Amino acid sequence: MAHNLNFNEHTGRYSFFSVKEKAWHNLGQIVTEYPTSAEAIKHAGLDYEVAKAPLYTKGSDIIQTASGLETGGEVAVPNYFANVRTDNNAVLGVVGRDYHIVQNRDAFAFFDAIVGGGDGILYETAGALGNGERIFITAKLPGYIRVGNGEDVTEKYIFLTTSHDGSGSITAAFTPIRVVCQNTVNAALRNMSNVVRIKHTAGAKQRLEDAHKVMGLANTLSSQLEGIFNDWATVKVTDNEVKKLIQLALCPNKETFDLLKKGAEDELSTVFKNTVDEAFAYAMISDTQQMETTKGTLFGAYNAVTGYYQNVRNYKDDEAKLQSIIMGGTAQGKAQKAFELCSSFAKDGNGILLLN
Repeated sequence: MAHNLNFNEHTGRYSFFSVKEKAWHNLGQIVTEYPTSAEAIKHAGLDYEVAKAPLYTKGSDIIQTASGLETGGEVAVPNYFANVRTDNNAVLGVVGRDYHIVQNRDAFAFFDAIVGGGDGILYETAGALGNGERIFITAKLPGYIRVGNGEDVTEKYIFLTTSHDGSGSITAAFTPIRVVCQNTVNAALRNMSNVVRIKHTAGAKQRLEDAHKVMGLANTLSSQLEGIFNDWATVKVTDNEVKKLIQLALCPNKETFDLLKKGAEDELSTVFKNTVDEAFAYAMISDTQQMETTKGTLFGAYNAVTGYYQNVRNYKDDEAKLQSIIMGGTAQGKAQKAFELCSSFAKDGNGILLLN
């Protein structure tokens, strides 16, 4: 299976760990008990330091030099540095003068700090991608989101990712996962995002340690989503309404929307129609969609879209799937659109078609 996990040639191990079973990339060290943050760092091969090193030019080339390396007549590049792993001198990226490195251990400390030393939080997966320029951590929070009779359970997670290559920010996202189908049902409400972003600046470490607001965000969203999903589980929808929801949620552009609005389905692209058919089939025949909470309900319609991207759609590799579903990619955007459509439908209350 294609993946981009960091492989440490010195230890002969991939930089990843998972509790009890292998995660989305099927590699890494499997541990039987939930580790502490210090143990998780070692299990995942994240116990390395990152340092800034000066950049020099030589002819038309830009090269990185470690401390003490002879540079001869080379000229220093002002205001730019290379982020380097100190254990193997791998260059992870080029950054500016004001870029502040957040070490891997400090990213883990984010979780320990917001729960008063780690009580109640469980580290489930962690790893490094590429040469170690991007790390990710998944931590399970206490409690559940329960829908219907209480048997349709969603577990609560915080997914944190950060990089050492100068791209993006430190991102912590509240990410609920529906247990029955391992389906990510993360959603941003209109008055509240499910993501907290922290820039790589001099104050990043302090803000990371003070990010208890993420726990408040998770608690508030959990309560609100539980109420919303339970409401949706009581709202009946027709098969035709489910299909229209899927069409609107997956609609790629205004041209397609205009065709849908005027009912010209014969003019829709074959690719779009096939995608809609696959998602609709998932809604109609998947065992996970035929529960009391999902069969013929608005909650089931929502899960048709999120579940399609989680369990049906093909991706280039597992890293691309993670990017799409959790890290702000296409699947996450489509799931958010489905959430907003379902919210509007639930408020309407008279069963009219979603397309108007």
